[in-house]
Amino acid sequence: MGQFYTESSTLIEKLSSIRKNKKIVFTNGCFDLLHIGHVKYLKEAKSKGDFLIVGINSDASVRRLKGPTRPIQNESDRSEILAALEAVDATVVFTEDTPELLIKSLKPDILVKGGDWKISQIVGGDFVQSYGGQVLSLMFIDGKSTTNIVSKIEKS
Repeated sequence: MGQFYTESSTLIEKLSSIRKNKKIVFTNGCFDLLHIGHVKYLKEAKSKGDFLIVGINSDASVRRLKGPTRPIQNESDRSEILAALEAVDATVVFTEDTPELLIKSLKPDILVKGGDWKISQIVGGDFVQSYGGQVLSLMFIDGKSTTNIVSKIEKS
């Protein structure tokens, strides 16, 4: 089971001891309602390295990005749920609308997003590539999204 961090500085301290012999993978998102698309995506992300960190948008950030009715679950719950997944080694909440500052502080070896993102659109990608890191766009399962789940619930 992974660890969820409320402060990126604590996670950065932990990374200094594991970075020597492990490839750090980073991804991010809202992860409001966990679904099969998330699970498969996170498993694939983990397969690209040794230690998977998931940056999670804060509640305020999700509201700004998705609207006033979101998130459905609070940032603490979303962090702990994701940290409980076998593929996830650590979660950390970020308050900005993008994880750019977090990526710059963590300096992952590999930065990944879902296949609905082109590599050129991935926030922090240029920075990660600047020091020799990889940026990958992973699989995307069509039709599997929190927005679709919410819409289905609202119609029932």
